Amino acid sequence: MILYTLHNNGYIDFSEKVKLFPKEKFNMYVNFTNRCNCNCTFCLRHLKNDHKLWLKDGEPSLEEIKQAFLNAPMENVADIVICGFGEPTMRLDDLVKLLTFIHQTYPKFKVRMNTNGLSDLEYGKKTAMLFKGLLNTISISLNESTSEKYLEVTRSRFGIKSYKAMLDFAVDCKNYIPNVVVTIVDIIGEDEINACKKVCEEYSLNLRIRRYEAN
Repeated sequence: MILYTLHNNGYIDFSEKVKLFPKEKFNMYVNFTNRCNCNCTFCLRHLKNDHKLWLKDGEPSLEEIKQAFLNAPMENVADIVICGFGEPTMRLDDLVKLLTFIHQTYPKFKVRMNTNGLSDLEYGKKTAMLFKGLLNTISISLNESTSEKYLEVTRSRFGIKSYKAMLDFAVDCKNYIPNVVVTIVDIIGEDEINACKKVCEEYSLNLRIRRYEAN
C-alpha cells in the first residue's frame, strides 16, 4: 500500500477505510520505500513475515505516488503523514519533490514526517533546510538516552556517531520546521524515560512518549 491508514489495530488502504466510514476523516499515511539505514530490534519487519506495508513490487515511482494522491478521496483526509515501512529520507530527492507536490496541490493539509533523523549521515551533508516550508511537523526517533544504548537498539549502519548526528539534525530542524518533536516508547522503563527527558532539556527538544504497539 502506498496510501494507508489505521483500522482495528492494523493497516488498511486509505480508500478502503473511507468506503467503510464515508463521512469521517482519517490521517493519511504515505508509504513509498522499504529501505532503511537502521535495523532496529523493535521494528515490525522482525515481528511479522508478511506485512501489509511491505512494497512487494518494489518502490513506486514518484508519478505513481502522485497519481495515488490524485485518485484518493482527499475530502476524507485529516492530516498527511510521511511514514511507511522504511525510512522516507532514503529517497530524499523524491521525498522533497513529493512534499512540494503536496504543498502545491493540497495546501490546506498539515503534513508530518516520521524519520530516524539520520539523513545528514546518509548523504554527508545538512538536510534539514530541504524541508523548509514543506513540513508542519517532523517527528524524530530518539529511542534511548546514550549513544551506546541507541546503537544497540537501532543497529544503525553508521555506528556510534549516529546518536549525536540524529540530535544535531533535530536541533537544525528547529530552524526550518514549525514543530519538531523527538519520540521514545513507553516500554523502555522509568529510569530511561527520565534520562531521555534530560537529553531533551540539554538540546531544548520537545519529547513525546509513545505507547508501543507491536502490531
